[in-house]
Amino acid sequence: MAKNKKDENPQTISNVEETLTKTEQFLEENYKNIIIGLIVLVALVGIVWLGKMYMNKRNKDAQAQMYQAERYLEMDSLKLALYGDGNYLGFLDIAKDYKLTNAGNLARYSAGICYLHLGDYKEAIKYLDKYSKKDKVLGSLAIGATGDAYVELGDLNKGAAKYTEAADFAKNSFNTPLFLMKAAEIYELNGKYSDALKLYERIETEYPESTEGATIEKYIARVKLLIK
Repeated sequence: MAKNKKDENPQTISNVEETLTKTEQFLEENYKNIIIGLIVLVALVGIVWLGKMYMNKRNKDAQAQMYQAERYLEMDSLKLALYGDGNYLGFLDIAKDYKLTNAGNLARYSAGICYLHLGDYKEAIKYLDKYSKKDKVLGSLAIGATGDAYVELGDLNKGAAKYTEAADFAKNSFNTPLFLMKAAEIYELNGKYSDALKLYERIETEYPESTEGATIEKYIARVKLLIK
């Protein structure tokens, strides 16, 4: 049976009407602020979208420029890779002009590698440190290359520290044992045989199937003799 309007609770109707009145009053009092808020929200969404579109285009432009620089790096034409050839930008200009893009970030890493091979170790460290290490594998290689630069500059302690950092940054069967081995060899050169032994044994335990793990027993045996 349909409910008769007379059976409706007057108090309930009153509460609903009061709620509607308060809502209407709130909207009237805050109308301008609400409209402004909506406009700001729409504008922010638009700005973010346009920003993404712009950065995507900039990244594609940087990638197009970087293609030739990467080819020069592969050919060991390091100065052309760094400075460009007049038609295409080199890593230095790409890193500078497209600094907020992924390609610009990668150009900093590549510039560091070029400087490392050219023997300009301080510049290599500068650019490798600027590289934002979002990719674990490449980030590990960048830290390890920084270690190489420090070793070439004669700072073996910093070199070893960077190697161990690189080893732990991306734990995999290639990077980690490679950099553990480099760090251990530096410790051995410095007469820190116990520290070297720990790293050699870590390779043996954690990465026995790696290239370094295949011959690690002779390094362990040698350093144990030196400890005695």
